[in-house]
Amino acid sequence: MASTRCVCPGDRLGASADFVAGPGVYNHSQHLLAESLGFVQIVQPGVAASDQRPSISVSRRIASSALPKPGDKVTCKVLKTNPRLALVNIVCVGPKVLEEAFSGVIRRTDVRATEIDKVEIYSSFRPGDIVIAEVVSLGDARSYYLSTAKNDLGVVYAKSVAGEVMVATGWETMICPVTKSVEKRKVAKK
Repeated sequence: MASTRCVCPGDRLGASADFVAGPGVYNHSQHLLAESLGFVQIVQPGVAASDQRPSISVSRRIASSALPKPGDKVTCKVLKTNPRLALVNIVCVGPKVLEEAFSGVIRRTDVRATEIDKVEIYSSFRPGDIVIAEVVSLGDARSYYLSTAKNDLGVVYAKSVAGEVMVATGWETMICPVTKSVEKRKVAKK
């Protein structure tokens, strides 16, 4: 039985006492977490199965006609940054997970709507961050041009230097719950 719930790496799916971990799921501290971006699937065991717990897995469904187009909101993972731009892989168009990632670029001028001259890419995004962005244009032959200039666009998932999932504390900061260190990001308003 498929679910429409899309999850990111590290999202908590349930307790290991309640489910058997399937593909795309790992056990950490008695909690089952998503290994990758995809959709949750829960399968009930057969009558003759020795373990009667349902199996939970995360799979990437193929989005047949989900090509990014201007105006679409996309989910992407930051691969690399430099002073002028952030290189990303687009992995979802709206709620549809793509079978194959597309390349995208978030230019310094498209990070936010105000004080564009003060934007620093490294203070907005870091490699590994998951970002919600909007497609501005088809860009060049290599990448789509993306923007995070609206309030609901920006980083939605980031890990600290200590490897912990960070919590947003404002529009421009996230904090590590373990070390309490604060890092700058262009945070998406929820």
